[in-house]
Amino acid sequence: MNFIQTLLKGEEGLFKPDTLTPMQKMTLRFVVVGLLYYGLVVLEGMIMRGYLVKPVVGLIPPAQYYAILTAHPLVGIFGSTYSIVFGAFLFLVPYLMKKPLWSIKIGNWICGLVGGGTFVFWLSGFITHYAPLYTLYWPLPADFTQFSLWGGIFFITGIALVMVGTVLFVINIFKTITYTPEGMKKQPAGALLGSALGLSGFRNLFTRNKKEHLVSLPVAAIARGTIDAALNSGIILFTGVLILVYMIAAVFGVNLKHSAVDALLYKNWFWWGLDLIADGLVLIFVAGTWYLLATLITGKKLFMENIARAALFVELVVSWTVWSHHLMSDQAQPGILKIVSGEMVTAFELITQGLAFFITLVTLWSARPLKMTNPLKFLLGGLLGFALAVPAGIIQADLGLNRILHNTQWIVGPHVHVAVLVGLTMTLYSAVYYLFPVLTNGARLYSEKLANIHFWCHLLGGIGMGAFMGMAGLQGMLRRTIYFEGEFLPFMILAALAGSLILIGFAAFFLNIVMSVGLNGVIGIFLPSKLKTKDLLPGK
Repeated sequence: MNFIQTLLKGEEGLFKPDTLTPMQKMTLRFVVVGLLYYGLVVLEGMIMRGYLVKPVVGLIPPAQYYAILTAHPLVGIFGSTYSIVFGAFLFLVPYLMKKPLWSIKIGNWICGLVGGGTFVFWLSGFITHYAPLYTLYWPLPADFTQFSLWGGIFFITGIALVMVGTVLFVINIFKTITYTPEGMKKQPAGALLGSALGLSGFRNLFTRNKKEHLVSLPVAAIARGTIDAALNSGIILFTGVLILVYMIAAVFGVNLKHSAVDALLYKNWFWWGLDLIADGLVLIFVAGTWYLLATLITGKKLFMENIARAALFVELVVSWTVWSHHLMSDQAQPGILKIVSGEMVTAFELITQGLAFFITLVTLWSARPLKMTNPLKFLLGGLLGFALAVPAGIIQADLGLNRILHNTQWIVGPHVHVAVLVGLTMTLYSAVYYLFPVLTNGARLYSEKLANIHFWCHLLGGIGMGAFMGMAGLQGMLRRTIYFEGEFLPFMILAALAGSLILIGFAAFFLNIVMSVGLNGVIGIFLPSKLKTKDLLPGK
């Protein structure tokens, strides 16, 4: 097949959308939406990198820059990560438990709500320059002297749609775990739930009579992270309602006092919820994905499985009490919260995430020699990302060092971007590469060379950008600040060059996937399935 034929029909015409089950199509829709938003995030990131090298006010006014700065992390979290993670887990939970998803219809609604809600808040910010930053610090989101009232209403509505989709995801996951399909042996919902939360693993550590786990460890990790997703969605929904009350009041000419909401209490409430994304979703979901990929790649049982399950349960306590490290430089924040929550609990994450890192590596090591496949390469890249980013987070959660590092490029460089770009994203890429032939009924990857370009560009670009941003931060470069005089120009040029590698890597990956399934195949994913079945895969 020539290039044009391959572009239209995919590699050797192997991808046949008509053969996909409703479950396969639903999952692939999530992935496609997530990858499109990821491309937008990378593009926005490069715009901001370039703007920090040379602020061109005539091309992009500062108000537009801050609108991009606001949307960039939110699109990355919700539009990209949520879409890919939700789609993968809605497939993997029934796949691992060998039963149908509780509701495919709700699954498709989740995809529409998350994808559509992301587009609404992104577009409203882009057009109206609504830019309260992703933290939504009070009273900034309700300050209509500098932000568009109607832009804010649409922005918050978009966020709310994403949270409704998240709630439906939580319901679908737990209903799938606990329900018994017709024709299957009845299992107690309470016992299934206890196993999913890691209680069985915790109990087996202290008893001689080891009980069999009713759900696999990856399912337990998914369930554990989903609890935090539920709490997070509730907190952000509540916060959104609060902001909307002020907005609706302003529409009717009523000026509610901003002082009625305590700003410090608001920040604690908001960060308690928002940090659940980092701890429950990123760390726990990532750990579960590591465990799953390690067992699938090696074909071996996971090392120290009971301890891994117990760690998931312990992390439940950690992720609920760790938020105060975001507020260590707030003078009004109580000192006891800074020390206990900010320092001590945060440092404990080095143990919980370290255990996941160690268990995964030992499982892989025990199966050597292993062929260096794309899933394995990206899994190792994800492990490396967190090996670099987690200690960086522990360092900045020291009271003394936080006075220097807080609100600098260090925070978003070595910690946030290395964790998300290298740790989280490369783990997700590993899962995408592994599941690709499963979800496409044996379609072939177009080019291994493009996959290698994707790997090295993403790995070196992510680490490089994080490192150079961190160097600028150590020199005093603040985040969320435009430097018109080029004070940190060398670091920003190097960070932009590293970021361009990420863009090149994504372009290689995107081309590889499109050429593998073809444009006709991409369109076919969004058409209704011709197979009227609840099976995950054809005939299974």
